[in-house]
Amino acid sequence: QVHLVESGGGLVQPGGSLRLSCAASGSFFSINAMGWYRQAPGKQRELVAIITSGGNTNDADSVKGRFTISRDNAKNTVDLQMNSLKPEDTAVYYCNALVVLRYAGPTYRYWGQGTQVTVSS
Repeated sequence: QVHLVESGGGLVQPGGSLRLSCAASGSFFSINAMGWYRQAPGKQRELVAIITSGGNTNDADSVKGRFTISRDNAKNTVDLQMNSLKPEDTAVYYCNALVVLRYAGPTYRYWGQGTQVTVSS
């Protein structure tokens, strides 16, 4: 019912920048929070940043001051601008959305397929 499609990953040198984008499509009533998580090899998936429909954000301490999350509610998209990238930012990045499928209905969590970000010289 709901599909999240990410784009924008790739290989970048330390200190470089990348912009990830995620678009939600399908049949739903509304999207509450949208965000980005990442999972590095051998590690658990962790929150990178989230943004509510009202624009409130919460960033992981490890990315504060370097990453910026933004959202277009009309287009159901969420972006992650990543600056000053470090090798430890290397991971698969997943888009996440909390979706209300019908009016006054429950909220469901959806995930994108993931996009690889590699920071290496």
